[in-house]
Amino acid sequence: MSWRPLSARSLGASSIQSLAIAVPVVVVLARVLSGLGWRTAATAGACAGAALLAVAAVLVHDALRLRATRWRLTEDRLELRTGIAVRQHRSVPRDRVRSVDLRADPVRRVLGLTVVKIGTGEHAGEQAELTLNPLTRRDGEALRRALLPGAAAGAAAHDGGVLAELRWSWIRYAPLSVWAFTGGALVLGALYKPLDALGLEAFSKETALAVWQWVSGRPWVAVPLVVVGNVAVGVLGAALLFAESWARYRLEREPGRLRLSRGLLTSRSLTLEERRLRGVEIREPLLLRLGGGARVTAVATGLGKAAEGETEDVAALTPPLPRAEAARLAARIAALPAPATPAAPPVWEPHGQHVHERHVREPHGQHVREPHTGAWVPEPVPHPGAARRRRLVRAVTTVAVLAAACWGWVLWAGGRGWDAWTGGWVWLLPALALPAALWLAVDAYRGLGHALGARHLVTRHGAVTRRTVALDRAGIVGWTITQSYFQRRAGLLTVSATTAAGAGHYDVLDVGRDDGLRLAAQAVPGLLDPFLVPVGDRPLVDAGR
Repeated sequence: MSWRPLSARSLGASSIQSLAIAVPVVVVLARVLSGLGWRTAATAGACAGAALLAVAAVLVHDALRLRATRWRLTEDRLELRTGIAVRQHRSVPRDRVRSVDLRADPVRRVLGLTVVKIGTGEHAGEQAELTLNPLTRRDGEALRRALLPGAAAGAAAHDGGVLAELRWSWIRYAPLSVWAFTGGALVLGALYKPLDALGLEAFSKETALAVWQWVSGRPWVAVPLVVVGNVAVGVLGAALLFAESWARYRLEREPGRLRLSRGLLTSRSLTLEERRLRGVEIREPLLLRLGGGARVTAVATGLGKAAEGETEDVAALTPPLPRAEAARLAARIAALPAPATPAAPPVWEPHGQHVHERHVREPHGQHVREPHTGAWVPEPVPHPGAARRRRLVRAVTTVAVLAAACWGWVLWAGGRGWDAWTGGWVWLLPALALPAALWLAVDAYRGLGHALGARHLVTRHGAVTRRTVALDRAGIVGWTITQSYFQRRAGLLTVSATTAAGAGHYDVLDVGRDDGLRLAAQAVPGLLDPFLVPVGDRPLVDAGR
């Protein structure tokens, strides 16, 4: 294929988007010239000239960029030439393409354009993806189909169709975020700089002093009103953000790939090859978990970083949704065909506990055993009680440090005559922090767990944000075993599975020493054998100890 240009309609999009630069310039210039005593006609002429110069500058830059940018797709490579002053030529083998992301803001959607981002799986900053900005929507879709043509030859057949679609009842989970309780403050902070640049002193010292006097004069009325107003703004903002980000949400399976589309104003379509999928993760932030919700994200190679202004994780497969629905969807995604896994031995049973078992047929046809829980992966088993003690000790230590800081404050402030700031209310901080810290410690221990299934390594941990990850064992390329001084005393260690996908490593925290080593040895047979030796009848232990 010959070298092809980007779409010339980009000039139309740039001319409209340049108004975001021209309007503030005109407003500031008009304010300055009016202060200098210019006549209205002269001021209008100067502002019109400045607006034209701003729009012209943007158009000239975009025209030069379009002239310098060319791309082509050959039988085995995707090539891109860019650069106005410094030329750059990038060439990526087609078999290195991991994902294709099509995104269009409202202006580009009207003009039939889209920005195409091709994920390559590299970890070199901007080199992780190629961007064609913009192509026509038709060319973008054709390029997506060409780069991700479908299942590889010999891939197992699997039922396709729609995996999930938006239900507007899920919007009730949108406010279950810490940002919903700071909505008013965020709005004021976002408006401060633009208003200040336009010369509007909405937050002057006089205004702040008047607000403070009103709050301090009627605290029992003012404080609840401020809190309620702040939360109301946050809840409204969260709902609007949910609608903009997840309207028209649809997750479907095409032959050999997953496709996610969403967005009200800015549309986005992400296509991910199934063979690049290395697992699935269920995330449960604290407030969302208390409300019975969760999110599902992909553990995959080739997903780029979030763009500037992007509000959602690029790996997110769902909006906030009910926990049971998230588990069902994760089950379907985890069951999709994957690269060949290593031979899987029967799942081991830590601490000698008995579990019912069922047979699971792997793609290679062998039978392995997996705990019969009716779940999409084995139910994670709990960790030793020493892990709970470690979390309780950390919680008590943190509160003790806080109490010591409060005592130091009382001594320091009292010596300066600040008696109003050293009252009994200071001790409310550690008194309220102690039960909260203990609850979080117990909840963090309850969230600890791990399991080894026929195809996945499962790990779960976290209190503020609980994460349950089912990692495909075929995607594990190495292990990191860490053990702090306090872990050694407690007989615990942390096992980290290294992978090229997602976060790069996934941890099994504070697992028993023998159980952790045996878990790593059996998850990828043969990988740790040179470093492990049996000691009598005990499980495998580290040969380097």
